[in-house]
Amino acid sequence: MTTPLRVAVIGAGPAGIYASDLLIRNEEREVFVDLFEQMPAPFGLIRYGVAPDHPRIKGIVKSLHNVLDKPRLRLLGNIEIGKDITVEELRDYYDAVVFSTGAVADRDLNIPGIEAEGSFGAGEFVGFYDGNPRFERSWDLSAQSVAVIGVGNVGLDVARILAKTGDELKVTEISDNVYDSLKENKATEVHVFGRRGPAQVKFTPQELKELDHSPTINVVVDPEDIDYDGASEEARRASKSQDLVCQILEQYAIREPKDAPHTLQIHLFENPVEVLQKDGKVVGLRTERTSLDGNGGVNGTGEFKDWPVQAVYRAVGYKSDPIDGVPFDENKHVIPNDGGHVLTAPGAEPVPGLYATGWIKRGPIGLIGNTKSDAKETTDILIKDAVAGVLEAPKHQGEEAIIELLDSRNIPFTTWEGWYKLDAAERALGEAEGRERKKIVDWEEMVRQAREAPAIV
Repeated sequence: MTTPLRVAVIGAGPAGIYASDLLIRNEEREVFVDLFEQMPAPFGLIRYGVAPDHPRIKGIVKSLHNVLDKPRLRLLGNIEIGKDITVEELRDYYDAVVFSTGAVADRDLNIPGIEAEGSFGAGEFVGFYDGNPRFERSWDLSAQSVAVIGVGNVGLDVARILAKTGDELKVTEISDNVYDSLKENKATEVHVFGRRGPAQVKFTPQELKELDHSPTINVVVDPEDIDYDGASEEARRASKSQDLVCQILEQYAIREPKDAPHTLQIHLFENPVEVLQKDGKVVGLRTERTSLDGNGGVNGTGEFKDWPVQAVYRAVGYKSDPIDGVPFDENKHVIPNDGGHVLTAPGAEPVPGLYATGWIKRGPIGLIGNTKSDAKETTDILIKDAVAGVLEAPKHQGEEAIIELLDSRNIPFTTWEGWYKLDAAERALGEAEGRERKKIVDWEEMVRQAREAPAIV
C-alpha cells in the first residue's frame, strides 16, 4: 500500500487554494495538504487586494470556500514561514512544499522626487483601504489634486476610491478607521497618467465602464489622447477586450461633461519623468508628451508639462518578497523555477521537494484563469515526481506531528474553523449597521475571534 503524500502549501490566496485543490483531487496519489498562511485569515489578494466596492469580483471567495471545506485540506494561519517555522523544518514534516506567496510590495519607479512626502505606492493605499493589518490604519487625504501613475486596474481602483466620497463607500465592508479617513478626503481632481495610447492601456472593460457609475465622478478623456498607429489597430483587432476598452475611452472623450463634484481624468501619451517637490513635499508631477512610433511603442516629443498635484500614487505593479531559506531572483522578484520546480538559481538545478506557483513563480501578471492553469502545471510536475519516486519521505509522519511542533512553540495558529468564527464576527458587525460585513483590522483581534472557544450553553 502506497503511503499518502503530505504536502505543505505556503500562501492561502487563490494560487495556493487552487494548487491545494488540484493536489487532493489528483487520481495518481492520495494527498493531504496543510495550507499555511501568514495572515490570520485566508484568501490573499481576494480579501486584501480587491477594492471594497467590487463585490462582484469577491464572489470568487465562494468557490474558494468550497475548496477549503474539503477533507484532506487543513488551513493553518497566523504562521510566518522563516520565522515561526523554517523551510528546512517544513521539509522534515512534508514530502513536498509548494510556495504560492503572491506579491504585495510596490514595484519601484525610478524617477527624481519619487521619495518625496506625499508620494506613495498604490499597494500601500490598497492595503490601507482593504483593512490589511500589516498596513497603515489612517491616511492623509488632504490633497485636493492627486496624480495616479499607471493605467492598469490597480491604478483605476486607487483613482476611483480617491474620487468617491466616504459615504459612498460606507455601505461596503470598510472598517471604521478607513471610513474616518475617507470621509475627510479633500480630493476633487484625480489624474491618471499613462505613457502610451488607448490600445496599450491595461484596464479591463468592466472596470473602466464602472468609473461612470458613481454620481460623484465626472470621467474625462482628452480627444487628443485618442490615437492609433498600425500596431495599435492590430492590437484592437486581436483582442475584443482591448477593442472595448478603446471604445469606452472614445465615448468618454466625445461626451458632454457630467455634473459631478469630482473629476477623474485619464491622460494618455503622458510619461511621468519627475515628481516635483518643495521642502521635501510633493507639489507637482512633470510629464513628457509622447507619440506613437508606428509599432505600438512611443517616443518622447521633448514637450514637458507640470501638473500641480499634492500627492502621487504609483501603480506600476507589485513585486514578491523573498522567503528565508528559498532561492530568489532579485532581478525578476520571483523564485527561480522551471515551470514548477524551485531552482537553486535561474537556469540551474532543481531543489528537491520544493515547488512554486502563482505570482511568486511568474510575476504579478494574469487573471484567475492564468492562476488556475499555472497551479495545474506545478501540481502535475509534483505528482509526476511523486509517482517516479523522487520525493524523499519526511522524518516526521502523521497529521498531528506539525501541530505538536506549533503547540510546543506556543504559536497561536488559526484554522478553517476559526475563519468561520471570524467571518461570523465580521458579519455581525456589519449587520448592526445594515451592511453585509465590516472588517476587523486589528491583527490580535482577528486571532482572538478566530480562536474564540464556543460558548457553553
